[in-house]
Amino acid sequence: MTIYIDPPSWPAHGTVFSHLISDHSLEELHRIAGAAGISIRAFDQDHYDVPAHRFEDLTALGAVPVSGRELTRILLGCGLRIPAEQRPEKLRRNLLRAWVRLGTQWALAESGGETEDGTALTRSLAADGAWLALGEELLTRWSEPHRSYHAPTHLSAVLRGVGTLQRAGELETGQRPVVALAAWFHDAVYTGVAGTDEEESATLAETRLEALLPEHAVEETARLVRLTASHDPHPADRRGAVLVDADLQVLAQAPDDYARYTAAVRVDYSHVAEEDFRHGRAQVLRQLLGSPSLFRTATGIQRWEPQARDNLSRELAQLSRR
Repeated sequence: MTIYIDPPSWPAHGTVFSHLISDHSLEELHRIAGAAGISIRAFDQDHYDVPAHRFEDLTALGAVPVSGRELTRILLGCGLRIPAEQRPEKLRRNLLRAWVRLGTQWALAESGGETEDGTALTRSLAADGAWLALGEELLTRWSEPHRSYHAPTHLSAVLRGVGTLQRAGELETGQRPVVALAAWFHDAVYTGVAGTDEEESATLAETRLEALLPEHAVEETARLVRLTASHDPHPADRRGAVLVDADLQVLAQAPDDYARYTAAVRVDYSHVAEEDFRHGRAQVLRQLLGSPSLFRTATGIQRWEPQARDNLSRELAQLSRR
C-alpha cells in the first residue's frame, strides 16, 4: 500500500495543486488524508487536490513523489481511476441524450403515441423546446456546486438501476418512463434537509410537468418522488419498489466504489461537525442493517443485498473505531 503525489503544477485559486492518490484503496487514501489534516472537500472522485505548500509535508509523511504521467498510470493500473464517461463534461452530454430519449419513450407509453387531439407526443416532447429546457434545468440543479453525492453521477446510477430492474422483469416496459422521470426529479431539490427536499422535489415535478404531460402522469411522478423520503413502498407498488431499489443500489457497490460514495456523502454534509456526523451516520447504518431487507424487488434482494450488508457493516465498524 503506497500513497503517491505528483508535483504541484495544476493552477487554481491563486496557487498550484498536486494530486494525492493510493495504489490500493480509497479507504486508505481517506485515512491518510484525514491524518494529514486534509479536508474531505479536497477529494475529487479518485484523488485529493492538495495545494503546493502541503507538498513537502506530505512527502515527509511518506507520500512518494512521481510525475503526473506516472501517477495516472498507477491509478489506471490499480483500477481506481474514474472512467472518462463518468467525468462531468461527458456525463452531462450523456444525460441530456437520455432526457431526449425519455421524451420519446414517454410518447410510446401513452396511447400509442397520440394525444386526444391526434398530435404526436414523440414530436411534442422529444423535440419540444420546453421539454429540452426542462432537461437543462434539471441538470443544472443536479450540478449545483454544493452537491457531491447528490450529483449527476447519482442520477446516472439511478437511471441505470431502473433499466437493470426493468430488464430483469421487475417492471413492464411501458411503466419505465414514469419511473425514470421520477428518478430525474427525486433529488432535483437538494439542501440536505431530509423530507423537505423530497417534498420540494415532488412539488417541482408537479409545477414543471403540468403543461407537458397528462395529469395522471404528473401525479404518479410526484407520488414516486415522495416515496424516496421513506424508501418504504407498499408491497404491491412495483413502480415504487423499482425506484427505491435503484436509489439504494449504491449501497451494493464494490468496496472502493462504496468508499467513494461515503466520501461524497461526507462532503455533502461537510457543514456538520465530525462527531455529530459520525453519530448520525451510525444511526442510519444501524437502522438499515436492522431492516429485514434493504431492497424491495426480488432482483435487488438477490443481486445487491449481500454486498450492501457487507458494506454497511464494514462502514459501521470503521465509525465505531474512530
